[in-house]
Order: sequence, then C-alpha cells, then structure tokens
Amino acid sequence: MWFGHPGGFGYGMMGGFGFLMMILLIVVFVAVVLMLTRRATGIGPERHERRSKALDILDERYARGEIDADEYQRRRADLER
Repeated sequence: MWFGHPGGFGYGMMGGFGFLMMILLIVVFVAVVLMLTRRATGIGPERHERRSKALDILDERYARGEIDADEYQRRRADLER
C-alpha cells in the first residue's frame, strides 16, 4: 500500500526478488529437462566413454586373432552408429 501500489513499492509481494526467483526457477527447470533428455538419449560423455571402451575391446580381439576382418568391420560399423 505504499506509494499507492497494492504490493508496496510497485514490485509485488516479494519486491524485486520475485522476478529473480522466477528466472532462477525457469533456469533450474530447463537444466533438469536437458539433463534428463541427455541421460535418456545417451548423448554426452558417458556414451562416448562406453563406445570408446567397446571399440578398444574390439580392436584387442581383432589384434589377438579372435575375430576375422569381416566380423571386425561389421561390429565396428555397428558400434559407430
């Protein structure tokens, strides 16, 4: 009721912090959505590490002679998708 504004000073119930809290809430919401999306789709550093380990194992198996060149190429193509 100060200065003729129902919320006081014209900023509403929480003053200027209400606007900042709303921006913070939106930023946190967007961050959580992005994190969940990346985790669900497998995009990110974790996926690269898993793929890299799988390719390393495949390279080792080929080097030891456990798999032939055709199987190596086929499996490598599957992993690189």
